Amino acid sequence: MHQPVPTPAAPSGRYAFPALLLGNLVLALGPWMVRLADVGPVAAGFWRMGLAVPLLLLLARHQAGPKLAPTRGFVILLSIAGLFFAADLAAWHVGIKMTKLANASLFGNSSSFLLVIYGFVRLKRLPRAVQGIALACAAAGTAFLLGSSWALSPENFTGDLFAILAGLFYTFYLIVVDRARKVMKPMPVLAIATTAGALPLLLFALLVGDRVVPVDWTPLILLALGSQVIGQGLLVYSVGYLSPVVVGVGLLAQPAVSAVIGRFAYGETMSLADGAGAVLIAFALVMIRLPERLASKAGADH
Repeated sequence: MHQPVPTPAAPSGRYAFPALLLGNLVLALGPWMVRLADVGPVAAGFWRMGLAVPLLLLLARHQAGPKLAPTRGFVILLSIAGLFFAADLAAWHVGIKMTKLANASLFGNSSSFLLVIYGFVRLKRLPRAVQGIALACAAAGTAFLLGSSWALSPENFTGDLFAILAGLFYTFYLIVVDRARKVMKPMPVLAIATTAGALPLLLFALLVGDRVVPVDWTPLILLALGSQVIGQGLLVYSVGYLSPVVVGVGLLAQPAVSAVIGRFAYGETMSLADGAGAVLIAFALVMIRLPERLASKAGADH
């Protein structure tokens, strides 16, 4: 008798939105660790993934048993996602070294709006009124952050371009993760993608002549545990319950946090426009969640 592929859905996914926000807060610490690392930027990406692989595989086995994916097709699909993730980290970590922390997070999360567009295409409908207001606030907040960045530091142009390229690769990664999470638990998804992306990053780091072996392991261990295990773990978990529209806007929490870190850790300028942009993005995060919460409540009432 044919057995349907089990879905990973929990009773309600009630913690998905807090997990999304917390995951993005943790991920926002990543650029700081990359700057503190005494290896090349691409090598830092390798260690972020490579050091996380053993722990992620243990967590995945605990969560899903010896068979991490329901079919070989999902292993291949997630391996491709891992390559996109590796390309994202390589481009992003190069950009981090060449621009402000806020810029790196902002442009690296240009995937936010690409993911939102994908979400509405998948849903085959236009935004509702509340979603439209939230997206307008998110766009305005991003414009404030972007405008302030260009006005204050035009010399960051090359680094910003690398971060934008990273955002494009990250979008492809998240689209695959969104598909895989329909039938898989979060840790197996993340473990397969991370394992597939680690070796290509090492090869690329050697190719570009990065210093690979660190003297101080602390930033790299914190990067692996914080960004890859905790941050990505929470993000991948939340993707299984939230629409790409909500996830996309949620990613914009990272630039605001990175701007604060950059201000206190490196004395990077944080203008009134930066503050206004952060407030608008925070408001968008509240508004974008309302339609799903109302729909969930209506379903419960029936």
